Amino acid sequence: MDLTGCDQEPIHTPGAIQPHGLLLVADSRTAAIVAGAGDLEARFGADWLGRSVADLLGAEVAQRLEQATEPRCHLGWLENAGADAAAVRQGENWLVQLEPTSADMRAVDVLGWMDEVGLQFERAGNLVELCERAAKSFSDLTGYDRVMIYRFLDDDAGEVIAECNAAGIPGFRNHRFPGSDIPRQARGLYIRNRVRVIPDVQYQPQPIRPAEFAGLDLSDIDLRSVSPVHIQYLKNMGVGASASMSIVRDGLLWGLVACHNTTPRNLDMAQRRAAQLVAAGLARQIGAKEEAEAYRERIRIRSDEDALLSQLSEDGDLYRMLSGSAEAARRVFRADGLAIIHGSKLHLDGHCPDRDDVREVAGWVRDKSAVPFYTNELGKIFAPAAAYADHASGLLAVTISTQVPTILLWFRSEEEQLVKWAGNPHESKVLTPGEVLTPRASFDAWSQVVRGKSRSWTSGEVEGAHRLVAKLYEIRQNIRQRELSENLQVALSDKDRLIEQKDTLIKEVNHRVQNSIQLVMAFLNLQARASAGDEATVRSLEEAQRRLSAVGLVHRRLYTDDNVESVDLSRYLEELVGDLSGSMGAEWRDYISTSFAPIMILADNAVHVGLILVELVINAQKYAYGGAPGPIAISLEQHRARFRLIVADQGRGRVGNREGFGSRMLKTLVQRLGGVIEDDDNRPGLRVIFSAPLDPGGRLANSQLGSPAMVG
Repeated sequence: MDLTGCDQEPIHTPGAIQPHGLLLVADSRTAAIVAGAGDLEARFGADWLGRSVADLLGAEVAQRLEQATEPRCHLGWLENAGADAAAVRQGENWLVQLEPTSADMRAVDVLGWMDEVGLQFERAGNLVELCERAAKSFSDLTGYDRVMIYRFLDDDAGEVIAECNAAGIPGFRNHRFPGSDIPRQARGLYIRNRVRVIPDVQYQPQPIRPAEFAGLDLSDIDLRSVSPVHIQYLKNMGVGASASMSIVRDGLLWGLVACHNTTPRNLDMAQRRAAQLVAAGLARQIGAKEEAEAYRERIRIRSDEDALLSQLSEDGDLYRMLSGSAEAARRVFRADGLAIIHGSKLHLDGHCPDRDDVREVAGWVRDKSAVPFYTNELGKIFAPAAAYADHASGLLAVTISTQVPTILLWFRSEEEQLVKWAGNPHESKVLTPGEVLTPRASFDAWSQVVRGKSRSWTSGEVEGAHRLVAKLYEIRQNIRQRELSENLQVALSDKDRLIEQKDTLIKEVNHRVQNSIQLVMAFLNLQARASAGDEATVRSLEEAQRRLSAVGLVHRRLYTDDNVESVDLSRYLEELVGDLSGSMGAEWRDYISTSFAPIMILADNAVHVGLILVELVINAQKYAYGGAPGPIAISLEQHRARFRLIVADQGRGRVGNREGFGSRMLKTLVQRLGGVIEDDDNRPGLRVIFSAPLDPGGRLANSQLGSPAMVG
């Protein structure tokens, strides 16, 4: 075991008090004294144990304890006890401590002095000046030979940043003390009980009686006996008496006001309360000074950030922009070097490690979850960096992208430090079995050269890195969105050009188809005239003419629409029926009725549907009424992902099986659309129903097919 074993010492339950006061333990339920410590017999007589609080301290004290609602109760001066008194509630017991007081400290004088001290603290220009004034003020208040303002560092060590010493008393300004000098559990007690006094290091502990109460927790008792190790520590320093006041900022132990005297010296309750109030005021002013400094730094960082961002735009490559603004980016965080990594690209600015070393650091940082990642001892946590600590002891890193690694590394060079210690901090005595633990005996100045460290990154710089990475990420996203938008615009322009070319081609093809149809119809007409004596041939040629005319109608109606991808089938069929009825003769116009639901389908499919409709109408004209006019009802409707085309007449009904050219063409068209065709008795007449999927090939799965009401 070595001195680090002090962390396990139960200093809160010493089982004894210091002899300059008395301790009474009263049962809160019965108000009877159940235990005590100190020379109680001299004050209250041999029969003190078992007597009541009212009997020993007076009825008023007993009543105040009975009515107390807080765990602490300051009782003030007790005439019958001849002492200042304070009580602390612990479980079912009240712990009452009694101490003598000095009559030469008037409250009005203390208040005036404290007011003056507060003004001096406020007027201090910086933290060091504030602590210098605080050391002088506590020296005036306590009268101790040495008063030190002691600040805890990140590694738990402490440093004396200000002091006020009497003549001939050696000082420890700028000296450090290892963290083991003030163990962890002692620091916890300093937060809980913020003023601690040891009037005489040569004192003899006064045990709690009876012994069954020796385990009482005395954390909140000012009289609590001190660890023998700490007493020996003070003796080794040549200290005869000590006092300490905790400097607690935001609930954390920032430091201590440590007071030493070469001879015994006490602080009574009034002095301790004054010291505690001044220490609290000091803590507030320390907080104000540190916050003001942090605010000034944040303003500076913000200004440098704005200067950097003003050099960046969202119109170019982020790596190129950062490389061109590397000096400004390095200045934001007061770095000595900056590395910008983007994929295989690397840009260095200022004092940086070699390029291969930078890439190695970047690869290591990329696996870290912290954003940003920062350290002022890179070589301690990344061993290869020890070889180039002169350039890169400090590192602040942000990762903007991991897909194409984009990483910024700010480097700080090593700053050698000459640290003065009050004794060798590495000296550690290892105990042999049965040996008593003792602290170090030497506090002579011991210097240490600290290497491998840079200036620490401040909280303001880390916050600034958070903001900067967020802004750079936003810029990167905007650049990507702009690039995608530009690519999309190019693609859309290409698409529009191709569509325009396609439309032109389709119209040209349609024009040629129409010309070809007209030419064929002319030949058929000539052939019919030439065959005037053959009635069967003439009928066949006339039927062929009607079908060719229907094909021409379909093409004209379909390809005059600007949209060549999909069409409104209802509008298309409505116009087609109008043309068809006109070609059938004026007598048919009043006999054809329509009811079409708006349905969007592919243009290619609309051609087939148009041909099917023409064939069904021709069949009704030919077979239902024998060529004479008669009612024909045409309807179009949608059911989920299918549509139905219905042609109904009131003629003769089914007339045998038809296997001519028209029937074969109809069957082929229905198959191409993946549909079915059926008929039933219309009573009278025939009702033919054709149904098919809206998009049989899935060519326009994301287009607005079907009823506008259903897709809207």
